[in-house]
Amino acid sequence: MADKALGRGGRKSEKDLKIRVKTAKGRKVSSTKWLERQLNDPYVARARAQGMRSRAAFKIKEIDDKHKLFKKGARVVDLGAAPGGWSQVAAAAVGSTDAHPLVVGIDYLQMDPIPGVVLLQKDFTEDDAPQMLVDALGGHKADVVMSDMAWPTTGHRPTDHLRIVQLVELAAYFAIDVLAPGGAFVAKVFQGGTEHELLHHLKRHFRSTFHVKPPASRQDSAETYLVAKGFKGKDDVGDGEE
Repeated sequence: MADKALGRGGRKSEKDLKIRVKTAKGRKVSSTKWLERQLNDPYVARARAQGMRSRAAFKIKEIDDKHKLFKKGARVVDLGAAPGGWSQVAAAAVGSTDAHPLVVGIDYLQMDPIPGVVLLQKDFTEDDAPQMLVDALGGHKADVVMSDMAWPTTGHRPTDHLRIVQLVELAAYFAIDVLAPGGAFVAKVFQGGTEHELLHHLKRHFRSTFHVKPPASRQDSAETYLVAKGFKGKDDVGDGEE
């Protein structure tokens, strides 16, 4: 009987090895499914093994591996930084240290300190938040502005998309204000087809814009990432290219 649970060669199949979670009293089915997915997610396991704050760290790492956003000595702003995975990747990539921090992160959630990162506990949508980030940069321009910001989802995809586009627009206008020429902007968006005006605006200020879905982004998720490279400068705009 035991042999029936084994695949070829006496090995258990991937399906057999999958961790299954029973629905406990007081736990919703959706919560059980989320927990089961987390326990079986290889990126979650890798993040834990490598000491990363979240599986999201691999998303920005995969984007950087392909599009070379980070360079040694570059200054980076991380919008919606909690729990800190993106800041961790950026700090390591640009060589940021506590003595010479090059990465500034902001989130309304409290975060544990990250080596080489200046963390601000503040809601980026508040009026004084952009100036706080500018001050934290110490008068320097940023080379990369990245945003993984998202409102809590409502479950209504069109509404969630519009809400996240609002955040992306705020992040994009901030990036245009603080980026150095040649800089890059990357932000999470949801597939929904209503960001055409935003894309047009970015194309005027960046030499290339495109969408990316890194392997670490779950295939059943509507999220994708908008990347803009080659910032022309706030006053030096022209036609961008796809």
